[in-house]
Amino acid sequence: MAEVTITVGGRPHSIACKDGGEHRIRQLGQIIDAKWQAAQRAAGGMGAERTMLFVALMLADDLDEAETRPPEGAALSETALARIADRLESLADALENKPASA
Repeated sequence: MAEVTITVGGRPHSIACKDGGEHRIRQLGQIIDAKWQAAQRAAGGMGAERTMLFVALMLADDLDEAETRPPEGAALSETALARIADRLESLADALENKPASA
């Protein structure tokens, strides 16, 4: 078992991780630390625990946005694409069932 020290909000924290996972833990620590200053302002200086709560809320918001927005470069959401596909199927059915004109 490896141990890594990350710095969040100017304070060092020792984290145990799988051997070889040190780099990933450092990356995650940097993401948390990057949110720290804005979270501290949002927490109104009410302490590290409340600041960490705001960091968690910011990261949860980022995650939710990433999971719900369309993929990079996609012009339409999956819902819009599904509606279009349904409409195209309706049109195809209508054309197939249309009586032949003379």
